[in-house]
Amino acid sequence: MSQDNRLGDYLRARRELVAPQDVGLPVHGVRRVAGLRREEVAMLAGISADYYLRLEQGRDRNPSAQVLESIARVLQLEPTATEYLLGLGAARPRSRARRPRQEVVPTVTAQLLEVIGLPAYVEGRFLDVLATNSLARALSPALRVGENRIRSLFLDPAERERFPDWERMVPRLVAGFRGRIGDDIDDPRVVRLVGELSLGSEEFRRAWARHDVRPVQSRSVRMTHPQVGELALLLSKLAIEGTDGQLLVVHHAEPGTEAADRLALLGSLTASGGRAVRSASDERPSRPRE
Repeated sequence: MSQDNRLGDYLRARRELVAPQDVGLPVHGVRRVAGLRREEVAMLAGISADYYLRLEQGRDRNPSAQVLESIARVLQLEPTATEYLLGLGAARPRSRARRPRQEVVPTVTAQLLEVIGLPAYVEGRFLDVLATNSLARALSPALRVGENRIRSLFLDPAERERFPDWERMVPRLVAGFRGRIGDDIDDPRVVRLVGELSLGSEEFRRAWARHDVRPVQSRSVRMTHPQVGELALLLSKLAIEGTDGQLLVVHHAEPGTEAADRLALLGSLTASGGRAVRSASDERPSRPRE
């Protein structure tokens, strides 16, 4: 993505994902472009082809909300993606150098991790693991403080192998990451992370180029654990009050299911582990029970 033409990059990427037949246009002969042509988007949105071209090329950066909403309708954007598009088109002040913001987990949330009795961790806005408990680390060694979830899932082969549905997860994972960072795409932390992932993963590059955006959603997930086998779990993500986008992420199972029994077994296997940690230095083994 070019830093000085986010709106144009987004429009171009989304236009290429919409087939003519999806919007009721006939297809004749061989088309040389993927998705819709610029003039087709303009016609369906009720604007001039020249004006739409200026938007994609970054020569007009202040379109009205009505124009963007019309384009969003043509591009078949969901509400979250439409809001993202509107944000890209909004007038913004000149960017200033940003100081890294330290993400501090509230004490009460760290205490909750210790007593919740389920695999749980705190995820920062950029998907960093900020705090975790022993059950989460037993579920996956990558759920430890200092790790980044999207980096682990794309660049750590062992973590990738834990998810039988990994390939189906990829689009949702990347779209959720883009939704979390919003207009902080030029934040140095994001730039470094996206650069690292783009160099290390073809799957990430393809998904990132789609410009999909999704809101934070709880969902189901399948995991394979070396000790207790396959787990069909629910992944709940709960906003933490008073923070800048931190989420409490909890893995749990439907009561009475085999997954619930296996999760309980995992809990018994790690019962001597003990407590949540808020920094890497805190991860010391607890004294075994008598």
